[in-house]
Amino acid sequence: MPVKHAQPNLSQSQVCELMKRLYNLTAAEMRPLPSYDDQNLYVAPCEGGEFVLKIMNSEDSKNTTIIEVQTRAMSFLHQNGLPVQTAVPTASGQLMSLEEMDCGYGRQKYLVRLMTYLHGVTISSVPSTPKLLYQTGRTAATLDEVLQKMEHPHLSILERENFIWSLSNVSLLKGYLNVLDGDPLQEAVKSVITQYEDYVIPKRPNFRKCINHGDFNDLNVLVQPDDNHGYKISGILDFGDMNSGYYVFELAITIMYMMIEHPDPIQVGGPVLAGWESVFPLNQDEKDCLYLLVLSRFCQSLVMARYSVTLHPENEEYLMITSRKGVKILQRFWELGKKHVEKVWFQHAAEFNKTMNKDVN
Repeated sequence: MPVKHAQPNLSQSQVCELMKRLYNLTAAEMRPLPSYDDQNLYVAPCEGGEFVLKIMNSEDSKNTTIIEVQTRAMSFLHQNGLPVQTAVPTASGQLMSLEEMDCGYGRQKYLVRLMTYLHGVTISSVPSTPKLLYQTGRTAATLDEVLQKMEHPHLSILERENFIWSLSNVSLLKGYLNVLDGDPLQEAVKSVITQYEDYVIPKRPNFRKCINHGDFNDLNVLVQPDDNHGYKISGILDFGDMNSGYYVFELAITIMYMMIEHPDPIQVGGPVLAGWESVFPLNQDEKDCLYLLVLSRFCQSLVMARYSVTLHPENEEYLMITSRKGVKILQRFWELGKKHVEKVWFQHAAEFNKTMNKDVN
């Protein structure tokens, strides 16, 4: 996000006024929720119900069409049985409203949506059992398969050509590498980018295309206790990084983020991959590139977190959540090498599928 003061910071009284004017609701309770560059608030009105008020940053608010497509995608996924938030219409029937307000940086326009509230805790806060990781892979693949059936007149807007978070655009990280000056990590990131360009790009024509959620991370997946003393996925949040990509990109993103809180990150790939392939089996070129795509996503996450801290030093703690553990994982996986990591992942996936099939039969 290029503009330093783009993140909204509405006061309690401004939020109450918005809720009343747009939704005819009286905010009885509210509390902030984490966000990368927007303002998210839990709101419980006197009239009943629980909601999330999402106020987009002023830069992203300029592109109302892409937000409209994301909002439609959430409704479509919800209609197809996935646990996704949906937008609540305003009193005049709109799913979003562009509001001009002053949060201390002068008057700016912010896009406002009221979303349904999903219960659960983030998957990062519970033990990552193989069964839960399998379910995560399966859910991510199902989500992409459902999105392929969605129709909208502006779907082409998801071809986000220079979108820094797309795994098609790993080479764009070169423009941000100066944030790692003096850090030994810089050399590893440069090497990953080079291997991506030499190895992944030539194979990309054989990847199967789809629409990616694009940020299937450990803070965007909610879980609740299930009936077997474990957990089940109860919510998928944040469609702000949706873009046209490839199935294998979503899988790589999912594996990478599920590693962050795991005590033994190499154990994550197998069950996530098994769950994914129970819905959408990979072809050979997709399999060959999975290791480098996971490393590429680590590089995107680490470099862009450092860059964001230069813009928002006050938000460093949240911005660096992934980065602190991610640096060690990236370096470890780079040292282990493609052959070793792939062997572990694909063997574990095969073993896991056998046990799952036994359980079903």
